[in-house]
Amino acid sequence: MRVEQDYITLFHQAESLINENTSEILNSRRAQALANFKEQGFPTRKDERYLYTDIAPLFEPNYGLNIRRLQIPVNPYKVFRCDVPNLTTSLYFMHNDSFYHHAQPSLPDGVLFGSLNELSAQYPELVNKFYGRLADTSKDGIAALNTLFAQDGLLCYIPHGVRIEKPIQLVKILRADVDLMVNRRLLIVLEDNTEASLLMCDHTMDDVNFLSTQVIEVFVGKGATLRLYGLEETSERSTRLSQLYIRQEAGSTVQCSDLTLHNGTTRNTSDISLAGKGATLSLSGMAIADKRQQIDNYTFVEHAAPDCTSEELYKYVLDDEAVGAFAGKVLVRPDAQRTSSRQTNRNLCATRQARAYSQPQLEIYADDVKCSHGATTGQLDENALFYMKTRGIAEREARLLLMSAFVNEVIDNISLEALRDRLHLLVDKRFRGELARCKGCSC
Repeated sequence: MRVEQDYITLFHQAESLINENTSEILNSRRAQALANFKEQGFPTRKDERYLYTDIAPLFEPNYGLNIRRLQIPVNPYKVFRCDVPNLTTSLYFMHNDSFYHHAQPSLPDGVLFGSLNELSAQYPELVNKFYGRLADTSKDGIAALNTLFAQDGLLCYIPHGVRIEKPIQLVKILRADVDLMVNRRLLIVLEDNTEASLLMCDHTMDDVNFLSTQVIEVFVGKGATLRLYGLEETSERSTRLSQLYIRQEAGSTVQCSDLTLHNGTTRNTSDISLAGKGATLSLSGMAIADKRQQIDNYTFVEHAAPDCTSEELYKYVLDDEAVGAFAGKVLVRPDAQRTSSRQTNRNLCATRQARAYSQPQLEIYADDVKCSHGATTGQLDENALFYMKTRGIAEREARLLLMSAFVNEVIDNISLEALRDRLHLLVDKRFRGELARCKGCSC
């Protein structure tokens, strides 16, 4: 508990400063988070959800925290080049954990999109109803630590019946002159019969070490539709620990994809409850990793109501000494009759030194269900390589084509055609070695 004690001591020393610069709603959750963190600490590999990532050592380095909320100069328009051709979005930025106020695209009346800290002070009853309700700090030490130190983030609130036609793009930039730890909160609420598409892009600007914890709580009301896409193009000196919690009500539809094109160490947790009858979930992920990069995805999908459908697809391409891990669990409650669930993980190791770990699981307590899971790990198809070479395709080009084809299934799940086209281009550049430390964003 030495590492944990360092953060507990830091919080006690800085508590007044943290609270002074943060709204009452965010402050109100800290006492319980502190008690939970003291009791359980960081997750260990004894917890089956964290079999493949040793969490505590990630927090051992001496990171700075911007508790005093000092302004770090940045103009995101000068560094942002990740536009998606032919895709018009409402573009917003986050700088570390702070919302960038100078970007103000127009959104429909009643929609709230901005700083969680500021909007929680303006709309305390609204935010209090949702904030911290899904991220249970008694069950996860990372969620507890994030709740303990989070001072800002994003609130996206879409009122009843509003359908946002234009996708919203949120670019999250890590920027610092020294090694920095960032604790970011995102709260996304779609009331009944709403619709929205949200693309979130993670980038780093500086050649320093970053550690970011991120907790995303998503509430999807009855008959609502959410398309949530995440794209990580950070650096090898970046560690990202992201926790996604989603609750779906009756008749809701969620399409969620998380794509990792460049990173250091990434751990993504997705905890999703299909709580209302007839809810539908499509959950997918794709990662391309080389050198000593590591990507670990854990998913938990709870079928708590009847007539719900979930489909999961995760694919990794691992080169050099990269490590990829996928662990997923589908839980079907006794009342969740007529459940349909499919879970698939496919891994491609381009070298013998690359490592892939897979652990799909089903836990079923209902008798009228259709559930399946499967996992495979292998290397490139030598027969396919031979066939392509006999047709005059160079071996290097043939390998690139096969690896691109392998991950295309995940990209093709994305509904936005222009985003799909852009991702196909970025994946091709990544395989050709043209994407390194987010350089693909500046071309």
